[in-house]
Amino acid sequence: MFKNHPKGLIPAALANMGERFGFYTMMAILVLFLQAKYGFSSTTTGIIYSVFYSSIYVLAFVGGIIADRTRDFKKTIFYGLILMTLGYLIIAIPTPTPVPADKVALFLGITCFGLLVIAFGNGLFKGNLQALVGQMYDNPKYSSMRDAGFQWFYMFINVGAIFAPAAAVTVRNWWVTRHGFDYNAALPDLCHSALNGTITTEGAANLQILAGEVGYQGTDMLEFANQYLNVFTTGFHYAFVVAIFAMLISMAIYVSNKYKFENPSEKKVEAGAEVKEMDVKEIKQRLYALYAVFAVVFFFWLSFHQNGLTLTLFAKDYTDLSGININLGFTTLKGAKLFQSINPFFVVFLTPVIMAVFGALRARGKEPSTPKKIAIGMGIASVAFILMTIGSAGLPSKAEVTAMGGLPELQKVTPWLLIGTYFILTVAELFISPLGISFVSKVAPPKYQGMMQGLWLGATGFANLLLFVGAIFYDNISIQGTWMVFVAACLLSMGIMLSMLKWLERVAK
Repeated sequence: MFKNHPKGLIPAALANMGERFGFYTMMAILVLFLQAKYGFSSTTTGIIYSVFYSSIYVLAFVGGIIADRTRDFKKTIFYGLILMTLGYLIIAIPTPTPVPADKVALFLGITCFGLLVIAFGNGLFKGNLQALVGQMYDNPKYSSMRDAGFQWFYMFINVGAIFAPAAAVTVRNWWVTRHGFDYNAALPDLCHSALNGTITTEGAANLQILAGEVGYQGTDMLEFANQYLNVFTTGFHYAFVVAIFAMLISMAIYVSNKYKFENPSEKKVEAGAEVKEMDVKEIKQRLYALYAVFAVVFFFWLSFHQNGLTLTLFAKDYTDLSGININLGFTTLKGAKLFQSINPFFVVFLTPVIMAVFGALRARGKEPSTPKKIAIGMGIASVAFILMTIGSAGLPSKAEVTAMGGLPELQKVTPWLLIGTYFILTVAELFISPLGISFVSKVAPPKYQGMMQGLWLGATGFANLLLFVGAIFYDNISIQGTWMVFVAACLLSMGIMLSMLKWLERVAK
């Protein structure tokens, strides 16, 4: 299976798999943690989420510059692992909840500082590891397998992401159960409304009913709100500890196998060998092509990464989650966060299928070019949001749901709507993300490899910076209208990509 690939591919993928396990443990619960901890609205949470998520990718550009300047990719990657571990430690330390009004700035500042440390560490790690893998395929012996290599790399790192949400939920549920309560996703919002004095009559009645259902025996709802929020969010804090252990495993894999990776500074040039420099004109053409692709994929990532924001909120507010339970004996996993496992599961499941299709087309001489695959992926993504648009027909707006104190269970939609959407989005992702990384590694001039991988991630980061736009739509317009915005974004990106296709194919040859 890996016979025609360089020996460093598997350890690089495994190191990234451990890091992704830790990262997605955090991402699976970050939005819900911020809302439960601070009582933020979807819009405020969306802004914090967007800034953090975008900074991860924007800082990858900084990490790429550092690696290109030092020509020491291996050491830059290692420092990234250390910083990420430190960042997870900062946000794992429990702080009081509900947060006292005069301490919100302090504790939110601590949380945001921890997220910034994680983002900078990720910036040093992620793009440079991708560049390191790309350098392996610069060897003519492996160059024809570049796309396939990055697809395997992408599949392996998603194995970690499959189990991360389950790990986070397991720890959180264990802590909640240990303190005599059961999990209920609707309660944090209601608890904050009760403490802030903004709860409606319907919401107050619903709070009293749910309090009894999760194990509260008293009648003082303010006392219950304080107790439940404290237990609930402390469980989230301890769930972040899982990410620390994942990072330590990733670090051990990386350090024990780093001799298999080759730094540009370590490459030896034989005596008398001529070193060919790429001419300025070709460098400019390659950079222009990369900049064009970076600009176009912005629209895809703006839509795709709604899976961690508006699609997660939709799972919490509009989806019947009663049947989404996984009994592990010692705990039961349930809730919106488990949808975050669906995408990486589909990545692992579908990667061999899509690779087989591409392999069959390659054998017949009909395999699409990498730019064409990316354009097709953008069209596929639009289909996912068309499905969400159809499935959301007749649902009330978020403002109406809030006034009702939550959507009645009978009015909620089947979880199969989100499962189908994640399936389609994953197919689109496999046409775009690993192949986009492969395209960058092939086209980027040698002395700019780290920087260009950083800019690929930076384009994703710029899109993530605007993810909160989805939360604004979600809070203020119809649910169908929200999804139609992303249908338009995906179709626009596909159209622009197709218009540049011949030029991009010519540059990539």
